[in-house]
Amino acid sequence: MSEETVLPLQFTEAAAKKVKLLISDEENPNLKLRVYITGGGCSGFQYGFTFDDQINDGDMTIEKQGVELVVDPMSLQYLVGGAVDYTEGLEGSRFIVTNPNAKSTCGCGSSFSI
Repeated sequence: MSEETVLPLQFTEAAAKKVKLLISDEENPNLKLRVYITGGGCSGFQYGFTFDDQINDGDMTIEKQGVELVVDPMSLQYLVGGAVDYTEGLEGSRFIVTNPNAKSTCGCGSSFSI
């Protein structure tokens, strides 16, 4: 019997697939996608994404399809229960965060309030 670990933040297949493709393009297999929260945006907080080759003390990592998502402990507290996804649509393609902790979000979906 196997037990599946419930993670505080989900990393979707679509997001992992896109990260894998982008890392391949950069030709640096040590890169990881880092998601973080900063103050700003029209709703008070905003999401940020960057590629990083470092894992800092306290960072949480989630592995999927051979790539890693990295979140610092300060950002994680605002992201618990959420998901990092990748979408392609009329507005373009982008990584998005679905965050059940957000009381409101702005129209573009990149900032939120708690």
